[in-house]
Amino acid sequence: MAKRYRPVLRDQPVLLPEDMRDWLPPDHPVWLVIRAVEDHLDTSAFHAARRAGGAGAAGYDPDMLVTLLMWAYAGGITSSRRIEALCRTDAAFRVICAGSFPDHVTIARFRAGSGGAAQRLFTEVLVLCARLGMGRLGTVALDGMKIAASASRAASRTEQALRRLACERAAEHAAADAAEDELFGAGRRGDEVPPEAADPATRDERIRRALAGLEAERKAVEQQRDAQAWAYLEALEAGAAPRGQVPAAAAVAAARARLERAEAAQRAKAAAWQAQRAAEKEAGIPRRPGGRKPFPPEAHAGVRRARAALERAGAKAAAERKAASKGPGPVRNLTDPDSRLMPIRGGAFIQGYNAQNVTSEDKLIIATELTADPGDRAWFEPMLRQAQDAAALIRAHQPPGRQGGASDDIGLFLADAGYCSERNLTTAGPDRLIATGKHRDLEKAASGATGAGSAAHSQAAAAMAARLATPAGITAYRQRGHIAETPHGHIKHNMRFRQLSVRGKTKTAAEWRFAATVHNLFKAITTGHLTTQALAALSA
Repeated sequence: MAKRYRPVLRDQPVLLPEDMRDWLPPDHPVWLVIRAVEDHLDTSAFHAARRAGGAGAAGYDPDMLVTLLMWAYAGGITSSRRIEALCRTDAAFRVICAGSFPDHVTIARFRAGSGGAAQRLFTEVLVLCARLGMGRLGTVALDGMKIAASASRAASRTEQALRRLACERAAEHAAADAAEDELFGAGRRGDEVPPEAADPATRDERIRRALAGLEAERKAVEQQRDAQAWAYLEALEAGAAPRGQVPAAAAVAAARARLERAEAAQRAKAAAWQAQRAAEKEAGIPRRPGGRKPFPPEAHAGVRRARAALERAGAKAAAERKAASKGPGPVRNLTDPDSRLMPIRGGAFIQGYNAQNVTSEDKLIIATELTADPGDRAWFEPMLRQAQDAAALIRAHQPPGRQGGASDDIGLFLADAGYCSERNLTTAGPDRLIATGKHRDLEKAASGATGAGSAAHSQAAAAMAARLATPAGITAYRQRGHIAETPHGHIKHNMRFRQLSVRGKTKTAAEWRFAATVHNLFKAITTGHLTTQALAALSA
C-alpha cells in the first residue's frame, strides 16, 4: 500500500501541555547561553537597575532580557522592533522568553539603561572563559577599530556653520515672538516657536553644546601645544634639547634660536681672534704661520646651514597654515555630539567612534574601551594597564592545571605603527613590539632590502626598528594581524555589528562593551570550551 502524506491539522488542539524543551534539540547553543546567564554569571547589576513592587504589571526578568539581547546580537540583530517580532516567530527567541512577548520599547529601554552593568557583565564573561581554561596570554595584541555612530556625517557642522545656525535660530525665535505678539498681543501666552522651527526644545541646546565643545577642545589643544613648545625651547636654551622631532609650534623658534646661537658663536670666535692678534702685536710677538682668520658669520658654513633650516621651518609652517585653512577644521555632530569624524581606509571618513581592544592568543577581547579619539597613540598606556588587570583576573580564575605560577604578566604585547611614540616604547610594562613603520616596510627591512624601513626619530624607536629587522622580531610581530583583527572581522561581518544603535558616549560605550561580551561568550561556545558538561563541572 502506498504511503500517504502526514495530515496538516492546524486547528487540532494540543491534547497535552507543550514542553519548550521539545522545540529545539538538546545540543542547540541557545541552551548554553540560557544556562550560562542564569547559573554562572552575576547579573545583580541589571537587577539593581530594575524597579520591583508597587502598582502595575510585573516586569520582565533581567536575566531573560540579557539572554535575549545576547542571542540577538550574536545573530546580527540590534533592532528592538526586529527582536520583538522574533520573540513571536523564532523558536530560539520564544524559548528564551518562555512564552512572554516583551515589546520593543521595553527592550530598547533595558538596553539603553544597562550602563555600568555592561562593564560588570563583560568582566563576568571573562571570568567564566578563564574558568573554562581560555585566555592564553603569551602574546596579546592591541588594535583600534572604527565603528559607525547612529548619526549621519551630513549632520556635522564646523564652528562657523554652528555660529551661523545659532544666529539663524535666534532670528527665527525673534520672528516667531514678533508674529505671536502681533497675533495674540504683547504679554499674552502663545506658542513660543512655530512648528517649522524644528524641535526648539533640544536643537538650540545641542548647538550650544557643540559650540562649547569646540571652544574647549581648541583651548585644550592650544594649551598643550604651547606647553610642549615652551618646554622644548627651555630645554634648547639650557643645552639639553631632547632628540627626536621638534614640536611643530616650536619649530620656527627653535630654528631661529639655533641660527642666533651659530651667529653669536662665530662672532665670538672672530672677536677672540682679533683680540689675540692685537695682544700679540702689542707685545711684539711675530705672527705665527697658519691660524687663518675666522670667517664672518654671514660667510660661515654652519651659519648658512642654520639659516637654511630656518627658511625651511618657516616654509613648512606656512604650508601647514595654508593646508589647515583649506579644510573644514574641527566639526561637531548635532545628532550625536559625542561622536567624531573617523578616517577609514581609502581616504574616506565615517561619523563614529574608535574602539580600542586588547585580544589574547585565543581571540578573547580581554580589555576594551570605546573612544572618540580618531588617533590610537594616546590609548596605548591606558589599554596596557587594563590588559594587565585583565591578565591578573584571568590567572586568578584559571583551572589549577593551567596556572602559570605567581606571575600575572603578559608575555609579549603587540601594536601597530599608530601607537609608536617614545613614551609608549619606554613606559613600564611587559615586553612589547610596536611597529615603527608600515608592515611592508618592516618586511623589507627584515629581508635586508636596501632602503627599507622607516626613519627612527629617537633612540628607543631606533632600537625597536633594529629589533623588528631581525628574524625573531619580525616573526613575533607577524602574529599581530591575526590576533588583533580576527575579533574585529567576526564582530563586523559574522555578528553584522557595524553601527551603534544608541547615542551619547555613556550609552554607546555600554553597547560596544556588550557586543565584545557577546563575542567572548560565543567564542567559548564555538571553540568547544563552553559545553553542557563543562558547565556541569563548574557547578559541581
